[in-house]
Amino acid sequence: MWAYESCFYQIYPLGFCGAPYENDGVRESRILKVLDWIPHIRKLGMNAIYFSPVFESDTHGYNTRDYTKIDVRLGTNEDFKKVCDALHAEGIKVVLDGVFNHVGRGFWAFQDVLKNRENSPYRWWFNNISFEGNSNYNDGLWYEGWEGNYDLVKLNLGNEDVVQHIFSAVKGWIDEFDIDGLRLDVAYCLPPHFCSRLREYCDGLKNDFFILGEVLHGEYGRMLNEMNIHSVTNYQCYKGIHSAFNSMNMFEIIHSLARLFGPEDWTVARGRHLLSFCDNHDVSRIASIISEPRHLPLIYAMVFGMPGIPCVYYGSEWGTKADKSQGDPALRVSFDAPEWNELTDFISKLAAAKKDSEALNYGNFTSKLLTNRQCIFERKTDNDRVLVAINADAAPFTAHFDAGCGMAVDLITGEAHDFGGGSELPPYSAYFWKCER
Repeated sequence: MWAYESCFYQIYPLGFCGAPYENDGVRESRILKVLDWIPHIRKLGMNAIYFSPVFESDTHGYNTRDYTKIDVRLGTNEDFKKVCDALHAEGIKVVLDGVFNHVGRGFWAFQDVLKNRENSPYRWWFNNISFEGNSNYNDGLWYEGWEGNYDLVKLNLGNEDVVQHIFSAVKGWIDEFDIDGLRLDVAYCLPPHFCSRLREYCDGLKNDFFILGEVLHGEYGRMLNEMNIHSVTNYQCYKGIHSAFNSMNMFEIIHSLARLFGPEDWTVARGRHLLSFCDNHDVSRIASIISEPRHLPLIYAMVFGMPGIPCVYYGSEWGTKADKSQGDPALRVSFDAPEWNELTDFISKLAAAKKDSEALNYGNFTSKLLTNRQCIFERKTDNDRVLVAINADAAPFTAHFDAGCGMAVDLITGEAHDFGGGSELPPYSAYFWKCER
């Protein structure tokens, strides 16, 4: 599966392109801005892009009006095809957000229900509609909204017409844009049998079609099996990473990694490829969370070194700050142009190391050395072995442990490393040591 050997770049298109929050109905080809960023994405070493919602919606993209049309604020389907073709020409895969749990009030079928009420042929497309109730929109009907939000109308995925409408839309995305995968929004709310059917359907449309589910907590391995999809978002380690660095307690993140990927029989997700990240469009940017700025490169080293598929959120690669308390729009801003600094350069080296390493793509996980401020763990396959070493302390640290080899090369810098006499870790440092002999 191509995704397991990829580094993802996430763009939230409506914010990235500077579109107005409310759908004003004015067509503007803002999505073509992505074309100007392709050289940056390639230089950063990303070979897959995950677009948050691009289809016609009421406001923020997750309240869909039409699954078949690119949002008018972003342009036309032809504009987006140009973007996808250009990305594919550069060897960059395209994954779209599939928002199938709910739609917006502007969704054409829900508009028909509002107009025709009991006589609408689409009344059964939505969960628990009652024409004897009401919502805060005072429409004279009640319906189920996602997590109580009535602007997000819950679809009835037990209705075969709804399922076929979604499947038809997905086929259209593959036929028209040649997309390579889907990220299922709030997958933890979707019926597992729907996810499994979607996987089987997509497998029949395109080889190696990647399906990622958004989940927040739970037993990831069990959820992957029940949904029959390739990957889920690793929020457990997202939280563990910044918490471990801020509290200077590496035991926290290593415990999470061992629980998910370790060698024990009870390991939750051993051999699975979860999506690894340190921020995204829904949470504060990592540069605003960490208390020690010098930890920022080390956090990315953890994201790229641990088991999983690393994903970088646009703008965070050069240390942009934004706090969730400022509201979602603050997390989803437009930049005039990409920036390049020491952090960006370091991430590009991490990406190159990850993509070219069998151990970092497929290796198992074993903790080799662990203190409050340092950790060394092994990623190993039958043919390759890499030791990920991180020193989060302001002081140097000499690591004494059985490396299982005498010499290594650091995949980040290309420099040779001799394990004899202990391994010196400078302050705030990270290494990917590929064992040679």
